[in-house]
Amino acid sequence: MTLAAAPTVSAAPRANRKSRRDNRFAAWAFLLPALAYIIVFFGYPLVANLVMSTQNYTVKSFYTGEAPFVGIANYSAVLNNPLFSTAALNTVLFTAGSIVFQFGIGLALAVFFNGRFLGSALLRSLLLLPWLLPLVVSGAVWRWMFDQDHGVLNAFLRAVGLDAVPWLSSTSWALPAVILTNIWIGIPFNLVILHGGLRAIPASLYEAAALDGAGAWQRFRHVTWPLLRPVTGIVLMLGLVYTIKVFDVIMVVTGGGPAGSTQTLTTWSYRLSFQDFAFGQGAAVGNVLIVVATVFGLLYLRSAKATLAEAA
Repeated sequence: MTLAAAPTVSAAPRANRKSRRDNRFAAWAFLLPALAYIIVFFGYPLVANLVMSTQNYTVKSFYTGEAPFVGIANYSAVLNNPLFSTAALNTVLFTAGSIVFQFGIGLALAVFFNGRFLGSALLRSLLLLPWLLPLVVSGAVWRWMFDQDHGVLNAFLRAVGLDAVPWLSSTSWALPAVILTNIWIGIPFNLVILHGGLRAIPASLYEAAALDGAGAWQRFRHVTWPLLRPVTGIVLMLGLVYTIKVFDVIMVVTGGGPAGSTQTLTTWSYRLSFQDFAFGQGAAVGNVLIVVATVFGLLYLRSAKATLAEAA
């Protein structure tokens, strides 16, 4: 009887090992397509861009394949270029202006729509329209609205007795114009995420605060804002990572002009590469932007991790 039972006992570890091998094989089978996608569409372009930023890559290089190694010369040329400070400042102003108003207006609308009233769902759906439209379409519409002679904004200003504003031809007004366009595009994203966060706050907390005599502002300050803080962190970080690399809206509305007044790091990288054909310097500017976006991306991941820890 002992001899007969031995094969059964020894077969169990073999079965477990086979099951683990099958599980590992299945895991890699699901993982490999994603890894291949990341390597081909993210890894290779990043490495190629990094290599190009250390080379004197010109139009001739496409035909001859010759691109002399120049080390950090492209980075030095970019950082010493007078346009770098202008593009960096415009990037900061564009990002800060967009995020502050997108978040502020989105939060106000989220609080407004958190109350139930007739037609709230329909109005909330209509407010998603800017988010659903292609960015090129949104930019083209706003470019027409900003037209100095025939734009609807200046028509309104004239109707109320004010002078027309040269939105797109003035170096003072062009940047506020593209910021206004980007604010309009980004409000729905903030509204949707913040409204979802408000819905997750138990109504009983508001009822208890009201019974204690708290007014609307006190309920928002002591109930809504503390409980909404994890969501706001994620919204602001995502908005920052997205806004800092906005390209299409600026290119459609102003093209980086007039006189470089709306030139950001993204549009300047495009100009260096595809207008000046200084591909190495364009790649260097792109890498600077990648580093900045990566830093904020890591901050977002840390914020998301902290949010999950608080929820647990």
